[in-house]
Amino acid sequence: MAHRATDDDNGDEHYKKQLYDLQVELVKLQRELIANGERVLVILEGRDGAGKDSTIKRLTAHMSPRETRVFAPGVPSSREETEWYFQRFVRYLPAGREFVIFNRSWYNRAGVERVMGFASSTEVEAFLHNVVLFEDLLVRDGLHLRKYYLDIDKSEQKKRLTARQKDPLKQWKISPIDQAALKNWDNYTKARNVMLERTTHPSAPWRIVNSNVKKTARLELIRDLLDSFSYPDKAKKKTKPDREIVFPWLNDTGIERRLAR
Repeated sequence: MAHRATDDDNGDEHYKKQLYDLQVELVKLQRELIANGERVLVILEGRDGAGKDSTIKRLTAHMSPRETRVFAPGVPSSREETEWYFQRFVRYLPAGREFVIFNRSWYNRAGVERVMGFASSTEVEAFLHNVVLFEDLLVRDGLHLRKYYLDIDKSEQKKRLTARQKDPLKQWKISPIDQAALKNWDNYTKARNVMLERTTHPSAPWRIVNSNVKKTARLELIRDLLDSFSYPDKAKKKTKPDREIVFPWLNDTGIERRLAR
């Protein structure tokens, strides 16, 4: 089983060494993807405060800036509100040689838009049906699609959101949506479960990441991502993920039980 770092060990040399080794593997992977003209899209979803931003920072730190992009959808414009829902995202999909990360994605419709009442039940239901068809089309066309849901328990979310409000360097992260996260915990849980059940499929299955310990979550997500690709000179022992931390969604996954460990 992989070493599990704690969020208090900022000087943990073992964590730093593991991260360095995995970032070297990411460079190997990207060189192969670029050489073959491949298209990669990684979707990161999850609870507010689950560590998506910090994970992306470590994931992209040493990747090619020319071929790597991060997209974080904002509030839709008046024009986008009248478009086919997926149209606003298509322009940000990767071209050949590109590695793109969506920091939240079209799954906003099944999560925050559903919980906060920004989308009607009809719109949500249409999304849950159409997204599987849409993703299957992308994968059939050659896109490499990986979907991760980062989850934390309620007490950890409260701790992180409170710390965020007090940190002057993280003020840009604070939003009314974040502040409503704890209040709507149960509603987000129900929406999450429906989303995962309805939108995991053979072409693009969901992977759940136990993010209660940020450093461990970062390492294991990167390991799982590397493990899902074949590329030359791969260090297989270093890229084997801990399945207690990153695991595929199944109907009996028991996310809360795993987070409580």
